[in-house]
Amino acid sequence: MLFHKKDLDNPERYYGARKRLFIGLITGTSILLCSLLFAGWIIPLIGFSNIHPSLPYIFGLLFGSTVLFICWSTLGLVLQILKGRAVLGTAKMRGMTIRLFLPLMIMLARFLGIDKRRVRQSFIRVNNELVRSENGAFEAKDILILTPHCLQASNCSLRLSYNVDNCERCGRCPVAMLLKLRDHYGVKFAIATGGTIARRIVVKERPKFIIAVACERDLTSGIQDTYPLPVYGVLNERPCGPCLDTTVPELSMERALRMFIKNPAPPLQFEAAFGEADTKC
Repeated sequence: MLFHKKDLDNPERYYGARKRLFIGLITGTSILLCSLLFAGWIIPLIGFSNIHPSLPYIFGLLFGSTVLFICWSTLGLVLQILKGRAVLGTAKMRGMTIRLFLPLMIMLARFLGIDKRRVRQSFIRVNNELVRSENGAFEAKDILILTPHCLQASNCSLRLSYNVDNCERCGRCPVAMLLKLRDHYGVKFAIATGGTIARRIVVKERPKFIIAVACERDLTSGIQDTYPLPVYGVLNERPCGPCLDTTVPELSMERALRMFIKNPAPPLQFEAAFGEADTKC
């Protein structure tokens, strides 16, 4: 299973640990960047003065401005994560997190011996909070639910990746539940067999907002690939291991939908968890 029982019993502790890991790594990354910049300034300092007396000061000004920008953006991002809203004028920090900090954080985590999966979980959690703080609500028709094909029951013979309406809604996998959510709220829903197909679906459907279901690796790469399009990530559960009969809690999906739909319909009442009796690994 993806989650330990003790984590599920105390979700605040679980998500708090994720945010602490992200904040710790992003702070360490910023310190490392500033140290490298300082080394790049101090080493050629004497040589620059031989070229022109003012050159060390010009370079120092550029260095100081870069360090100040890194510190300001890091502080703004950390405060935005903690407060749930933009502060210090840092209204659009998700792009910097995705393009600059995440690759460096993964490198730092690898050096410190921290599992990459933990870093990705932390990034997804923080990305979701940034998406919530930087975006409002959308029309239902502009929202796309995008899921991997491993949510479909492995012993199902139907082909759903090109047309989800081929599903017979037998309830043996989460697809029936997702179709029910799609029909009830009026959003779009598609299943992708890989990153290339997922990008093709996004180009075809042209959504303004995506709720994506996947594992840590695929969610992280998907968020990076689709930027600046906002993506809210929902981690799947893997009772049978990776890429086989994965599941997603219906309450998590409906909560995510209602969070971003303008004037959503009344909440659905699911009679029972899908596939509870049929899942055999």
